[in-house]
Amino acid sequence: MFTHLHVHTEYSLLDGMCRITSLVNKAKEFGMDSLAITDHGVMYGVIEFYQKTREAGIKPIIGCEIYIAPAGRLNRNAGDKNNYHLILLAKDRNGYQNLIQLTTRAHLEGYYYRPRVDKALLEKYHGGLIALSACLAGEISQLILARNYDEARQSALWYKKTFGGEFYLELMRHPIPDVDMVNSRLVELSRELDIPLVATNDIHYISREDASTHDLLLCIGTNTTIHDEKRLKMAGDTYYMRSPEEMAELFRDYPEALENTGRIAEKCSLDLEFGRLHLPEIELPEGQTADEFLAGICRRDLRQYYPDPTPEIKQRLEYELEVIKKTQFANYILVVWDIISFAKRQNILFGVRGSAASSIVLHCLGITPLDPVEHGLFFERFLNIERKEMPDVDMDFQDDRRDDVIAYVSRKYGQDHVAQIITFGTLGARAAIRDVGRALGMTYGDVDRVARLVPGLPGMTLARAMDENSELRNIYQEDEIVRTLVNTARKVEGISRHASTHAAGVVISQEPLTNHVPLQRGTKSDSQESVMTQFSMDDIARIGLLKMDFLGLANLTILGKARDIINREHGIALDLYGLPMDDKKTFELLSAGETAGVFQLEGAGMRRYIKDLKPSRFSDIAAMVALYRPGPMEHIPRFIDAKHGRQPIRYPHPSLENILKETYGVIVYQEQVLLIVQTLAGYTLGQADIFRKAMGKKIPEVMKKEKRNFISGAKKQDFTVELAEEVFTLIEPFTGYAFNKAHAWCYALIAYQTAYLKANYPSEYMTAFLTSHAGQTEKIASAVAECRRLGITVLPPDINCSRLEFSIEKDNGRESIRFGMASIKNVGTGAIEPVLEERNKNGVFSSVDDLCRRSNLQDINRRALESLIKAGVFDSLEKRGTLLNSVGRVLALAQREQRLRETGQSTMFDLWGEAAAVPRPGLDLTPADVSDREKAFWEKELMGVSFSEKPFSPVFSGANPDTTFCGQIDSEMAGQNVVIAGRVISARYLLTRDGRSFASSILEDFSGQVEVMVWPKIYAGTEELWQEGNEIVVQGKVRVKDDHVQVNCDSVRYYEPTITDGAVTPTPTPRPVEKSVLAQPPEKRHRLTINIRQTSNADDDIARFEKIVASLKAYPGRDEVRLNIINGGDAIPMKLPTVNTGYGPELRRQLAEVVGDDGLIIEAAE
Repeated sequence: MFTHLHVHTEYSLLDGMCRITSLVNKAKEFGMDSLAITDHGVMYGVIEFYQKTREAGIKPIIGCEIYIAPAGRLNRNAGDKNNYHLILLAKDRNGYQNLIQLTTRAHLEGYYYRPRVDKALLEKYHGGLIALSACLAGEISQLILARNYDEARQSALWYKKTFGGEFYLELMRHPIPDVDMVNSRLVELSRELDIPLVATNDIHYISREDASTHDLLLCIGTNTTIHDEKRLKMAGDTYYMRSPEEMAELFRDYPEALENTGRIAEKCSLDLEFGRLHLPEIELPEGQTADEFLAGICRRDLRQYYPDPTPEIKQRLEYELEVIKKTQFANYILVVWDIISFAKRQNILFGVRGSAASSIVLHCLGITPLDPVEHGLFFERFLNIERKEMPDVDMDFQDDRRDDVIAYVSRKYGQDHVAQIITFGTLGARAAIRDVGRALGMTYGDVDRVARLVPGLPGMTLARAMDENSELRNIYQEDEIVRTLVNTARKVEGISRHASTHAAGVVISQEPLTNHVPLQRGTKSDSQESVMTQFSMDDIARIGLLKMDFLGLANLTILGKARDIINREHGIALDLYGLPMDDKKTFELLSAGETAGVFQLEGAGMRRYIKDLKPSRFSDIAAMVALYRPGPMEHIPRFIDAKHGRQPIRYPHPSLENILKETYGVIVYQEQVLLIVQTLAGYTLGQADIFRKAMGKKIPEVMKKEKRNFISGAKKQDFTVELAEEVFTLIEPFTGYAFNKAHAWCYALIAYQTAYLKANYPSEYMTAFLTSHAGQTEKIASAVAECRRLGITVLPPDINCSRLEFSIEKDNGRESIRFGMASIKNVGTGAIEPVLEERNKNGVFSSVDDLCRRSNLQDINRRALESLIKAGVFDSLEKRGTLLNSVGRVLALAQREQRLRETGQSTMFDLWGEAAAVPRPGLDLTPADVSDREKAFWEKELMGVSFSEKPFSPVFSGANPDTTFCGQIDSEMAGQNVVIAGRVISARYLLTRDGRSFASSILEDFSGQVEVMVWPKIYAGTEELWQEGNEIVVQGKVRVKDDHVQVNCDSVRYYEPTITDGAVTPTPTPRPVEKSVLAQPPEKRHRLTINIRQTSNADDDIARFEKIVASLKAYPGRDEVRLNIINGGDAIPMKLPTVNTGYGPELRRQLAEVVGDDGLIIEAAE
């Protein structure tokens, strides 16, 4: 029977369009008994293909269309971009192993635009392989096209000899020029050299009707459009899966070529082994097995975790050890123990996710910090004899130390035994619309209009979007172009688009990985190219390799840095796993909703719920982590009301009280489902877990069967059928979305740790938070806003004060945070480090000249220097405008001084020695300055936050978690009405299709920014308010569009602060704008009078005066300032014509520290 031997699936990325399931179904429809997979240069899909074909009763033929480098795989010259193609098919296990070797070496050694092998590799790894000469890009076909017939003949002989007679000349019939001529020459060679022919069809899509869609897919892959005549294009519409009858008709003149496909299929007999584990092993003490070694550690260290272990605890330990022995996972657990032990030795913070925390064995090994007995966690959720699956120990590490852990594992088990795991990005619903629209040559605006109507939710499909969005459905029905766009996008939706490295997945093997899986280069990490598998996470597990999750978690990095800062600043060596779990400050912080920057608890919705809940014990936090997800979220109000007695706690039956008491009668955890099933139906915990998994799949037939079994079991336990049905109905939805308790408690522990540090060490915690998010301007902006809200001053970067990272500065016992140099955009760590080293070694810089002469600035280029200047790093030495006008001269001086130091040369002034102050040629700087607004723009661009412009802060003195600030508005608030105040920092003035004006404005306060949409009806009467710099109050509704949060303005007015006891407060309720409002000035001005008493200590007086001026400049605004020097009974007025300020409570507090409250007078300016 005919077999297709040249087949490209979707894993020939953006070239093949055959989804494996559809491909196999089509082959089965044709009655075919075998089928090959031959993707370009990769083996991504072979495991999925193997299993799907076997399930369909079709023999899988595993192959690959490889690329051959004519001049050798190690050559990388311009002419080496052109490669030959060759089809390789695995006859047996040996051939499969050699195919893995070839594709791996093609990627790791020969990659140059394409993964390439060469003939030397083919000579080495040809065993067990059948070779076909491929399409017109094959070597022999290319030589024929070049009229090099003798070389073509020699090439054919080489392949015949190399593959020991398992080489075939491939005939294809596609509408390509010269294909008939090539075929006739191939037939001649076949007869002359006794090389058999084989008939193939170069399959890239399944049905003929898919040709136009495939053309678009090629356009997406090559970033062209269908209107580009020079684009890569397949000739005709014949690259589909032809039926055996069509192939017989097409090659009726070469029946032997058709018959040879069947002969090749018969030769291919590959059996892949699934289910056998290939676990790595640690080095064991002589004479001990893994089980004995594991048991010895646990029994030895049991009293470290349970000083007075009960018989139940000892019995549970022995039970777990016995289950581990029976399931043969001791080696796996010891590998995890070895990795965690390394992390501890290196002081790397770690956490464990998932059901691993349910094991007392892992607790005794120090892998999990939580006591599973105390917290009611069941070992059966981790490992279960009745559910024979490899357990998962998913590990989190500080994200700045994750690479250290992977490097250790590579050293320990061998570089060729460890790799990261591949993952495939697919064309999602919205991405499919955008990519197809671009390929169709549609304008960005037309495509964007449709793409924005597709909700950006996880798992969203175009079909679902059409159902849920009436606007999308309407334009689909009314607009033929949109209909074509959506219909075409649906055809490519979900197809694999690109390969990348999985964020967490790592595989470790007992043998070299290439015994089991092909490898390729991964994404670069710290300038080191990682290696990753060509098989995905699920396929790795199927072939029995150990896959592990090593996730880099930013919050662990924050905890680690905060711990180090606390130790450095206070000499306290904080044990993060020994914190008091009933800390009053921590629960007060959580109850107040002060959870910005707290792991898992910082979203707007979560803040609201946690504030309503007012957690009083650790289990409350864990329950919220578990409940705050789609599905169980609807039970949060009941959970909160039950906790506070506003709603009675109900149990379906008294026997379930102990199970549900902890969560106030609400089913929250999977473990509760297991206990309910055990209690009512008499299941073992292992059986109950199988029940939970089966029910979670939501297969109707399975659910009916499980319901019958459950009711039958309940009757045997003497419960009524009515109660059994009631409880089954209750737990049925929870089997799908109830949370793993162990996972919830592990994450709740990190949440508690971060909350504890924020509550007890706010400056240290926020410093660590800022450092950990260096370079992420949005995160930095929100964190600085949180600092300001907490009353923590964040100081601007300064060449004489800043470190690389954010740091704490103390002034008279008051802590501030100094901005870190490494967080300024365009400034690399390597560039600024030598400057800071010089400052730390020899003292602060007195001038820009001094900086240039003393520091090594050779790694600071023009862009970096300009960024440092614009960020205000040199403000203590010179004005920004002056320096920006002289960047070239500064760099020239620095370079000249560096050359003198490197060559050891001296200038004539060096002859005077250090005894005399000798003039040296310096910088001739032209004075210039820039406005505060321009400085603020630069600062926001480079650091995410401004220090030159006073942040708009409408309610600084009375801020509370109920206040809505611009930076707090997120997607969780969609549909809510909000009132916000802020400063207009930019506005775009636009027209609707019918010519009406509207605006898109960015409103900013101290917490961040939000986009405000002002539609024509509102905009028509309020145009004057939407000018840059205006301070306004907006009432509107939060909307999420294209993953972007906006506020649709319903009413607006000018912001009008009132002065009450020195505090600035907003007018509480906004009203729709009227003409009278528009005529009002944007803000009243005030006059601030400062009385400072002169003393006998002139230095102290000058210092106090400079502190006052610095505070005034730190809060720029429109308010006048007058300064009176009180000398005895006289008041000497001083004019400060260049100083205006923006009066507010924070400024008042700073000034009062210098002159006292009675030294300040605030009044309306005339």
